[in-house]
Amino acid sequence: MTSLDLETLGWDDHFAAELPTGLTPGRVTRVHSSGVEVLVDEHEEHVEYSSRIELPCVGDWVALRDGEVVTVLPRRTALVRGGVAEDSLSQTLASNVDVIFVVEPALLEGRRGGPNLGRIERLLALAWESGATPVVLVTKSDLVGDQVTEVLGNVMAAAPGVDVHAVCSVTGDGVDIVAGYLGVGRTAVLVGPSGAGKSTLTNALAGGQVMETQQVRASDGRGRHTTVHRELLVLPRGGLIIDTPGLRRVSLATGGDGLESVFTDIEELAEHCRFDDCAHGDEPHCAVIAAVESGELPQRRLDSWNKLRREAVWIASRTDARLRQERTRQWKSITKEMRRNHRNRP
Repeated sequence: MTSLDLETLGWDDHFAAELPTGLTPGRVTRVHSSGVEVLVDEHEEHVEYSSRIELPCVGDWVALRDGEVVTVLPRRTALVRGGVAEDSLSQTLASNVDVIFVVEPALLEGRRGGPNLGRIERLLALAWESGATPVVLVTKSDLVGDQVTEVLGNVMAAAPGVDVHAVCSVTGDGVDIVAGYLGVGRTAVLVGPSGAGKSTLTNALAGGQVMETQQVRASDGRGRHTTVHRELLVLPRGGLIIDTPGLRRVSLATGGDGLESVFTDIEELAEHCRFDDCAHGDEPHCAVIAAVESGELPQRRLDSWNKLRREAVWIASRTDARLRQERTRQWKSITKEMRRNHRNRP
């Protein structure tokens, strides 16, 4: 097995500068309700963490003392999805990753149609926001036979500026290409729906059965969530991989710049619209609508942009509302304390 020294786990000067004096660094591989599994001193151990600190997630570097997590070191990158309900919080799926593999099957057994392009665009928005490099993997490429070139073309159109690769973990096709994104100290995370073959790909990269796998249900093409937790694994050939449970619903976490990176084709077309604030609806001389009408831009692509943009606007307004509420709460607390001090004056 690969030696578990700090450099192998991704430790570098950036994290070393953040480590408090006298504490031991460790990398989180799994999170439980009772604590976390941490790789430290060339072995894995279970340690507890205080409720007073930020909740660790898989991929975090933490500072340890006497078998307890004292603090979570600042994250270099973070893959975050938004909460589903209006009052729910965002969730960090993985941290300190260099590459985010967006995994989408070329075809799900028991289901018609190719890759879900809308889901790919949504996951890419999260990936771009994370600070890591996104890569799209079209798995189970053997199921589409000679149509694989067409399938890849459709995915590439939905992922401008992103590397797209066909992979078949069973035959080994494309696995070496995936491994090429990794190396000593580099970390990747696999995200995608259940049944996409993430665990099978993890096993192929590891050269053995390290994750359980199951077939998807033939009745509806859905997976059975074989992976029920996120876990960081050290690969024998170098690098680290984080396997994740299938994502059935993914919400944006911020209203940031991720969408601009996903829809660079629309952004470039929009530069030729008559109005700078063109919403690409019924405005005159809209270059985006003209591209749709000419067939240069698929209508599906514009519909997806509109849907995600509306969601991003809603998220931004919700965040602003929370900030206003927090500032109001803080000022009420300050005012109350000032009144109390005034009453207590001699």
